[in-house]
Amino acid sequence: MSIDSVEAWWSEGEYVPLRLRGVERTIFARRMGSGPPLTLLHGYPASSHQWARIAPELARRHTLVMPDFLGFGASAKPREHDYSLMEQADLVEALWAHDGLGATRVVAHDYGSSVGQELLARRAEGSLSVALAGMTLMNGGIYPELHRRTDAQSRLLDPDTGRTLSARADEDGFVSDLAVTFPPAYDALTDSVEMWRTYSRDEGQLNSYLLIRYIRDRQTHRDRWVGALENTDLPLRFVWGLQDPVSGAHMADRIRDRMPGARLVELPDVGHWPSLEAPERVIAAVLADD
Repeated sequence: MSIDSVEAWWSEGEYVPLRLRGVERTIFARRMGSGPPLTLLHGYPASSHQWARIAPELARRHTLVMPDFLGFGASAKPREHDYSLMEQADLVEALWAHDGLGATRVVAHDYGSSVGQELLARRAEGSLSVALAGMTLMNGGIYPELHRRTDAQSRLLDPDTGRTLSARADEDGFVSDLAVTFPPAYDALTDSVEMWRTYSRDEGQLNSYLLIRYIRDRQTHRDRWVGALENTDLPLRFVWGLQDPVSGAHMADRIRDRMPGARLVELPDVGHWPSLEAPERVIAAVLADD
């Protein structure tokens, strides 16, 4: 299944001014289709473009809302900013308010899965502004103690080396570091180069040492987010690439152990990026909730 070029993806989107923590930020959002709303939240270090293979089919039944998080893709990339998963959840709520959405289902991957957990926590606390109709999570560090950082992530998170490594980041290094997250049999070069183009737009790679702090956010909010996930009455589905070395089979085992009634779709031959590696199976899993 082919994937739209980054330029084509950006050309069909919209730049939305959203007020986040007292500051107006320009956020890129791609919308498609018609029907019940479906909000798709991307992973790290990707952008909404990671949904390009599955969006056209999902849009046959749903109105898709696909933002780039602050600091990613074509959204604003402020320097020296205190990026947080909490603020990204604020962004999602602000976009829903801008679009006048009263209810939506959520599909989230990796970084976006943690944002999804924060939205679940807000729902449990009665503060979420939109009614959630269901949530599908894919290959995220939803149990932070099981998340296995790549070497590149550990180097970026190190306060002594992160800034320097961000300044030196280039396409070849990015593609090389990302390769471990795909299974060996998958040709990831095109996907990785396209991801670099979205990540490095407006020199976004210079913020890498700031964006990677989401790993600490997961640790800080672990109990609240895990509790919200395990105790929610919201329909949940997990779509999981088992060959993912970061959050793969070992994370699926924990899901099965802690949430034995969960709807878990296992993808034995897939790594960290189900929507890129196995789009047809992801589409089927998401639409199974219709």
